[in-house]
Parts: sequence; structure tokens; C-alpha cells
Amino acid sequence: MPGENRVVREGLLVGFVAYASVALFYAVFDFLAARGPLFTVNLLGLAVFKGVRDPSILQLPIPVDATAVFWYNALHLVLSLAIGLVVVRLVAQAEARPSQARAMLFTIVGGFVVTILAVGILTEPMRALLPWWSIVVANVVAVWMAGSYLLRAHPGIWRRLTT
Repeated sequence: MPGENRVVREGLLVGFVAYASVALFYAVFDFLAARGPLFTVNLLGLAVFKGVRDPSILQLPIPVDATAVFWYNALHLVLSLAIGLVVVRLVAQAEARPSQARAMLFTIVGGFVVTILAVGILTEPMRALLPWWSIVVANVVAVWMAGSYLLRAHPGIWRRLTT
């Protein structure tokens, strides 16, 4: 199935672009905050894999835990690749069945909102260090970068999705 192979390839590419966009955003975010380029990834890794939740501890200088950074990046990459596969599958569905295009767009936008809310809720204990606006901006950057690729790879898809 050549079409299926294209969906998988594009899905993985879209997921990787989104992953890299968020990672780069937070590296710049941490650099500008004078916290070091791995601060947020380390913080999230410690929270997810080591159970660190106390906001007062999280505000102290925290040494980088390479294991936590590695596993958090792995988790983030796997989730991003999965989301990329779903989004590209929805785009392919919209192309194959134009009558369903609006439903596919609604699903993609809904997934974007759910992703932001899920990350926001799960990171509530560290809100002082990971503000809502950064979660929204990081996801908007990811959508912008991955979406730019999809719009170039699928000419006319925006019109199909929005009409």
C-alpha cells in the first residue's frame, strides 16, 4: 500500500517536527530565563519519572539528571510521533472523503486543545516554573511548523478543511 506508507512517513515526520519545535522552544525559553537549556526538560523528567512534585524544591537549583532528561525526551518523542500519525491520518481522510473534512479539522483542533489542557493540568504543581502561556506558545509553534509542512505537502488541503 503506497498510500499507507506515505501516511506513516509523513506522520512520523510531522511528529518529529512538532517534537523538535517544542524542544527548541523550551531550550530558548530556558536560555532567556537564565536557567540553562535543559532546565524544563530536566524538571519534567524529574516530575514524571522520579515523582518530584514539591514546588519549593523545584525552584532550587536542580542538577541535571541525565536519566530523567533521556526518558522524558523519549516519552515526548513517542507522544509527538503518535500525534503526528493521527493528524496525518486525519488529513488523508479529509482528502479521500471531502464530505468529512470539517469533522477532521474539528478533531485536529480538539486534539490541540486537549493536548494543551492535559499538559497544563499535569504540570500544575510546577506552574511557577512552567507557565500556561509557555505551554500554549510551545504547542502553537509545533502546530505552525508541522502544519506548514502539511500545507506544502498537500496543496489545497486548507481549503478542503475549511469549506
